[in-house]
Amino acid sequence: MSNYSSISALIKLIDDPDDAIFLQVRKEILNLGTDAIPLLESSWEEDDYGLLFQTRIEEIIHDIQFLATKDNLKQWLESDEKNLLEGAYIIAKYQFPDLELDTLKNEILNIRKDIWLEINTQQTIFEQIKAFNEVFYRIHGFQGNTKNYHSPLNSYLNVVLETRRGNPLSLSILYSIIAQSLDLPIYGVNLPNHFVLAYVDKHKNYLNLNEEDDNSGVLFYINVFSKGAAFNRKEIKDFLKKLKIDEKREYFEPCPNTTIIKRMLTNLIVGYQQQGNADKVDELTELKNLFDK
Repeated sequence: MSNYSSISALIKLIDDPDDAIFLQVRKEILNLGTDAIPLLESSWEEDDYGLLFQTRIEEIIHDIQFLATKDNLKQWLESDEKNLLEGAYIIAKYQFPDLELDTLKNEILNIRKDIWLEINTQQTIFEQIKAFNEVFYRIHGFQGNTKNYHSPLNSYLNVVLETRRGNPLSLSILYSIIAQSLDLPIYGVNLPNHFVLAYVDKHKNYLNLNEEDDNSGVLFYINVFSKGAAFNRKEIKDFLKKLKIDEKREYFEPCPNTTIIKRMLTNLIVGYQQQGNADKVDELTELKNLFDK
């Protein structure tokens, strides 16, 4: 109760005309973290202190939520597992703070069940991928968002699940999460200007191969943005040659989940830059910089 009273007392000072007092009040409320949000929202709805009061409350709530996202991302980076779905969830929660992880998990589970019914161990690898693609693209309707390719919404997994539209990275994340849950060894490959997936030989440790080894443990690649089309190593070589980019081993092999989430932030920064949203660019750049520490 005392904590409730102290938060309420601070909230009443939010519209103080003295900037020094407001800045101190803001600092103390931010230190309280997400516990302060319900009371802030309630006060915004019920207390008639004017436009300045409401605007400052909105800004404080946003700042609290951003700091929470930053803390969650730090914890994810420090974790041993660095679960891909959880990483994508943290980024989605930046824009949709009320989003629950279970919501994403349940929606993905429904898609997984439909795919699970169509694949079995008696099928060849390519038959399994064909069945996977049939359910993922035709039945569930996922496809690349070619009309609004750079829209930031393409990078939020909850929006991708809702609209069935995404960019190469977000679709690849969803595809690989489902595939791995079905024991299909499919992982992301961080190409320049594109993102694809690799089907890895389960019996070959691609991380311990020699630099000269031309067979990186990848059996073939999957272009998720092109309805799951399979292709080979030569096509990546041709792609890089067309872009006049030197070949690097990392362009042919699965990348860590940290690289995937960092690229997701890069895509968002580019999208918001095109929209002229400097505030979001600054915040997302701050989140991206966590990966360089």
